[in-house]
Amino acid sequence: MRIERLEAADVDRVVAAGLGLARLHQHGDGFYLVAWDGGNPVGHAHVALGTPPELQDVEVLPAHRRRGVATALTRAAEEAVAAAGHRRLTLTVSVGAEPAQALYRSLGYADTGLPPRRVVGTIAIRSGPIQVDDTLLTWEKNL
Repeated sequence: MRIERLEAADVDRVVAAGLGLARLHQHGDGFYLVAWDGGNPVGHAHVALGTPPELQDVEVLPAHRRRGVATALTRAAEEAVAAAGHRRLTLTVSVGAEPAQALYRSLGYADTGLPPRRVVGTIAIRSGPIQVDDTLLTWEKNL
Protein backbone atom coordinates (compact mmCIF):
# COMPACT_ATOMS: atom_id res chain seq x y z
CA MET A 1 0.00 0.00 0.00
CA ARG A 2 1.18 3.51 -0.77
CA ILE A 3 -0.18 6.90 0.29
CA GLU A 4 -0.04 9.79 -2.19
CA ARG A 5 -1.62 13.20 -2.62
CA LEU A 6 -4.65 13.10 -4.89
CA GLU A 7 -3.80 14.21 -8.40
CA ALA A 8 -6.44 15.71 -10.71
CA ALA A 9 -5.90 12.82 -13.14
CA ASP A 10 -6.96 10.31 -10.44
CA VAL A 11 -10.18 11.99 -9.25
CA ASP A 12 -12.47 9.90 -11.49
CA ARG A 13 -10.76 6.64 -10.43
CA VAL A 14 -11.15 7.49 -6.75
CA VAL A 15 -14.84 8.40 -7.16
CA ALA A 16 -15.51 5.29 -9.31
CA ALA A 17 -14.02 3.13 -6.55
CA GLY A 18 -16.75 4.39 -4.22
CA LEU A 19 -14.77 6.96 -2.24
CA GLY A 20 -16.55 10.29 -1.96
CA LEU A 21 -14.51 13.45 -2.36
CA ALA A 22 -16.88 15.79 -0.54
CA ARG A 23 -14.21 18.45 0.07
CA LEU A 24 -12.61 18.37 -3.38
CA HIS A 25 -13.57 21.94 -4.27
CA GLN A 26 -13.68 23.30 -0.73
CA HIS A 27 -12.25 26.78 -0.33
CA GLY A 28 -9.05 27.06 1.63
CA ASP A 29 -5.71 25.35 1.71
CA GLY A 30 -6.18 21.61 1.84
CA PHE A 31 -5.60 18.37 -0.01
CA TYR A 32 -6.60 14.72 -0.14
CA LEU A 33 -4.28 11.83 0.60
CA VAL A 34 -5.21 8.58 -1.14
CA ALA A 35 -4.27 5.05 -0.09
CA TRP A 36 -3.53 2.83 -3.09
CA ASP A 37 -3.41 -0.97 -3.11
CA GLY A 38 -1.63 -1.64 -6.37
CA GLY A 39 -3.47 0.56 -8.85
CA ASN A 40 -6.68 0.69 -6.84
CA PRO A 41 -7.70 3.46 -4.45
CA VAL A 42 -8.84 1.93 -1.13
CA GLY A 43 -9.14 4.95 1.16
CA HIS A 44 -8.60 8.66 1.56
CA ALA A 45 -8.29 11.47 4.08
CA HIS A 46 -8.59 15.23 3.67
CA VAL A 47 -6.09 17.54 5.34
CA ALA A 48 -7.23 21.14 5.88
CA LEU A 49 -4.23 23.39 6.52
CA GLY A 50 -6.04 25.89 8.68
CA THR A 51 -5.07 27.16 12.10
CA PRO A 52 -4.77 24.57 13.45
CA PRO A 53 -4.62 21.96 10.66
CA GLU A 54 -7.42 19.40 10.73
CA LEU A 55 -7.70 15.79 9.57
CA GLN A 56 -11.09 15.33 7.91
CA ASP A 57 -13.14 12.71 6.09
CA VAL A 58 -11.03 9.61 6.67
CA GLU A 59 -12.75 6.93 4.61
CA VAL A 60 -11.72 3.35 3.84
CA LEU A 61 -13.58 1.00 1.53
CA PRO A 62 -15.35 -1.74 3.55
CA ALA A 63 -13.30 -4.59 2.04
CA HIS A 64 -10.07 -2.90 3.19
CA ARG A 65 -11.01 -1.96 6.74
CA ARG A 66 -9.07 -3.33 9.72
CA ARG A 67 -5.93 -3.60 7.55
CA GLY A 68 -4.09 -0.46 8.67
CA VAL A 69 -5.30 1.84 5.91
CA ALA A 70 -6.75 4.50 8.23
CA THR A 71 -3.62 4.31 10.39
CA ALA A 72 -1.40 4.84 7.35
CA LEU A 73 -3.54 7.76 6.13
CA THR A 74 -3.47 9.41 9.56
CA ARG A 75 0.30 9.03 9.87
CA ALA A 76 0.80 10.42 6.36
CA ALA A 77 -1.39 13.41 7.30
CA GLU A 78 0.70 13.99 10.42
CA GLU A 79 3.90 13.91 8.37
CA ALA A 80 2.49 16.36 5.80
CA VAL A 81 1.30 18.75 8.50
CA ALA A 82 4.63 18.60 10.33
CA ALA A 83 6.52 19.16 7.05
CA ALA A 84 4.40 22.29 6.51
CA GLY A 85 5.69 23.61 9.86
CA HIS A 86 2.71 22.86 12.09
CA ARG A 87 3.09 21.38 15.56
CA ARG A 88 -0.34 19.79 16.05
CA LEU A 89 -3.16 18.16 14.15
CA THR A 90 -6.82 18.23 15.17
CA LEU A 91 -9.79 16.11 14.15
CA THR A 92 -13.41 15.66 15.05
CA VAL A 93 -14.86 12.25 15.79
CA SER A 94 -18.45 11.21 16.39
CA VAL A 95 -19.38 10.33 19.97
CA GLY A 96 -20.79 7.06 18.60
CA ALA A 97 -17.79 6.08 16.47
CA GLU A 98 -16.07 3.76 18.94
CA PRO A 99 -13.76 2.09 16.37
CA ALA A 100 -12.55 5.48 15.10
CA GLN A 101 -12.04 6.72 18.65
CA ALA A 102 -10.01 3.61 19.49
CA LEU A 103 -7.84 4.13 16.41
CA TYR A 104 -7.15 7.79 17.17
CA ARG A 105 -6.47 7.06 20.85
CA SER A 106 -3.94 4.39 19.82
CA LEU A 107 -2.19 6.99 17.63
CA GLY A 108 -1.87 9.48 20.49
CA TYR A 109 -4.89 11.75 19.96
CA ALA A 110 -6.69 13.08 23.02
CA ASP A 111 -9.76 15.18 23.70
CA THR A 112 -9.02 18.92 23.61
CA GLY A 113 -11.50 19.65 26.38
CA LEU A 114 -13.75 21.64 24.07
CA PRO A 115 -17.43 20.88 24.62
CA PRO A 116 -19.01 18.35 22.24
CA ARG A 117 -20.48 20.05 19.16
CA ARG A 118 -23.91 19.04 17.87
CA VAL A 119 -24.32 19.14 14.09
CA VAL A 120 -27.88 18.96 12.76
CA GLY A 121 -29.28 19.82 9.35
CA THR A 122 -28.45 19.61 5.69
CA ILE A 123 -24.86 19.85 4.56
CA ALA A 124 -23.98 20.53 0.93
CA ILE A 125 -21.16 18.32 -0.30
CA ARG A 126 -19.78 17.60 -3.77
CA SER A 127 -22.05 14.59 -4.32
CA GLY A 128 -25.15 16.48 -3.15
CA PRO A 129 -26.88 17.45 0.09
CA ILE A 130 -26.89 15.06 3.05
CA GLN A 131 -28.82 15.11 6.31
CA VAL A 132 -26.68 15.16 9.44
CA ASP A 133 -27.55 14.61 13.08
CA ASP A 134 -24.40 13.94 15.09
CA THR A 135 -22.40 15.04 18.09
CA LEU A 136 -18.70 15.57 17.51
CA LEU A 137 -15.73 15.54 19.85
CA THR A 138 -12.62 17.58 19.04
CA TRP A 139 -9.34 15.74 19.52
CA GLU A 140 -5.73 16.70 18.83
CA LYS A 141 -2.18 15.41 18.78
CA ASN A 142 1.03 17.33 19.27
CA LEU A 143 3.43 16.39 16.50
